[in-house]
Amino acid sequence: MPYRYFLAFLLLIPTLSRAQVTPIVSSWLVNTTGATGYNNIPSNVQRVQYSAANVYITCTGIPSYAIGGWGNNPNVPTNQNFVFKITRTPAPNTGTPTATPLGHTGIWSNGVSLFNAKDAMSYNGAGVWNQNAIVVEGPGFDSCLGHPAPNGEYHHHLNPRCLYNDHDSTRHAPLIGFALDGYPIYGAYGYANANGTGPIKSMKTSYRARNITARTTLPDGTTAPSAGPAINAAKPLGYYVEDFEYVAGRGDLDSHNGRFCVTPEYPAGTYAYFVTINSRYEGAYPYTPGPTYYGVIPAGAIGPQSGHAVVNEPVTTYVVTATFLAAGLQVSAYPNPASSTLTIAPEGGVANDLRATLFNTLGQPVTAAVVLHPSVPAELDLTGVAAGVYYLKVQGADVGGTQKIVVTH
Repeated sequence: MPYRYFLAFLLLIPTLSRAQVTPIVSSWLVNTTGATGYNNIPSNVQRVQYSAANVYITCTGIPSYAIGGWGNNPNVPTNQNFVFKITRTPAPNTGTPTATPLGHTGIWSNGVSLFNAKDAMSYNGAGVWNQNAIVVEGPGFDSCLGHPAPNGEYHHHLNPRCLYNDHDSTRHAPLIGFALDGYPIYGAYGYANANGTGPIKSMKTSYRARNITARTTLPDGTTAPSAGPAINAAKPLGYYVEDFEYVAGRGDLDSHNGRFCVTPEYPAGTYAYFVTINSRYEGAYPYTPGPTYYGVIPAGAIGPQSGHAVVNEPVTTYVVTATFLAAGLQVSAYPNPASSTLTIAPEGGVANDLRATLFNTLGQPVTAAVVLHPSVPAELDLTGVAAGVYYLKVQGADVGGTQKIVVTH
């Protein structure tokens, strides 16, 4: 290959790679320091790889936050050695919706599993009246609202409140995971209007407890194949998932617990799921994506072998720059190299007095300073910045860090 063509090819590689870095690639909490969690197991996501079609998430299933205890639950969290394969081109399912299965239905941004509302037990084992895990197993959840399954898979059936600040109703909730159909999952708060306007509000489920005195009919009004137990103090309304019904338009979300809307990460709009809570910050059914998926489920995405994908296509490993982490700042900047826009993403819990500015190699600012808010990505417009090497400085009252940024056009 002539040298000039080889050089052009090398210059093209960053552009191709950068075009592929989207929120499903860059939104994971990647462990860059070798940190460990429960029982000294490596925590959070270990590696992110991506192609044009898929993203592969390697993780242990163990979070960085402290977990346990679980009451009478004898199970113990173990390293799951997961590799989740998630499509990067999700598509709406125009046919019969796929039910969210038992076991993992999605993955939180820290690599921890997401389960649906069921606990795998039903009345008399008939599969008609399925127990609500939040009610039946809830007393054994830890302070982060998680617990381990018999196979050692630590998981959350509802809002993972240690993953983000679920009391902060002043900002759009962060992107906290992806369902196995490829659509994003957000925390409890979104824009009042789906077009990204209006105040921030708690996203309300469109499900409600049914107005029934006996468990003889299903939520769609048909007669149940077998009657459930009496509604009483031992098994109150809500003890079974069939005790809830969907009422279109009652809340902000559809029957899958999501909606098509504008979010900070998707300014052009996307279908997105939300976790749902009530005014007391308790989970509200169906809690997470479900009881059916909005999107088409790719082959192998759910079922016994899901979570153990084999990478059999050319992939790029997403590189997380650890400069800010080394300086004590939980901030990431991407893509790098950057072209038109640089996104600066602080994690939840960081100081709210941080400012970010891009400087040239002479120490001169080339962008105005932007104020960084916890869990809210900010953007620097680079359209007027010449190609070259720059330094992004993030500074607060008691902390500061600098990271090299390459700008290309």
